[in-house]
Amino acid sequence: MISLTVMAITFGVIFLAELPDKTALAGLMLGTRYRASYVFAGVAAAFAVHVALAIAAGSVLTLLPHRLVQAVVGVLFLAGALMLLLKKDDGEEESIKAPADQSFWKVSGAGFMLILVAEFGDLTQIMTANLAARYDNPLSVGVGAVLALWAVAGIGILGGRTLMKYVPLKLITKVAACLMLALAGFSLFEAITG
Repeated sequence: MISLTVMAITFGVIFLAELPDKTALAGLMLGTRYRASYVFAGVAAAFAVHVALAIAAGSVLTLLPHRLVQAVVGVLFLAGALMLLLKKDDGEEESIKAPADQSFWKVSGAGFMLILVAEFGDLTQIMTANLAARYDNPLSVGVGAVLALWAVAGIGILGGRTLMKYVPLKLITKVAACLMLALAGFSLFEAITG
């Protein structure tokens, strides 16, 4: 059964955590060089694979005792929030290897491989697994996470620079960290009192 509340929470957390990530910039760079729909197809497919892996990992966590899962999830949310708050922008850009031609398969394949490699074990994949364990509703978490990642990819591909002119990256990062801190506190509270 799909829960709109769980989907919305997942969407918000994952969207805000992914927005300041380098993959939005990579999508923007690919989108300026190649047909946006081709790039989005590859990027969207890679994000779907990542969410499926994260949901599987989160579902395994639900097999453990509830209090232990809540404690682990709380600590991981806390770690994610600290990573966002303490990370330094080193100005590095992903090097994107240009496909030899502009065909759908070459361009979407380049987008797929870039995201598949760059996002493996990324904060948003870990957060998706945490949310799947936290809410024990893999379908709602999966849909919310995929939609959030696709939204960020679309924004990055179609106009990330414009958004960043109006919304400072530091603000987005701080809002995402605050949401994760709230989820960490709630999960740890449940672990202690539950």
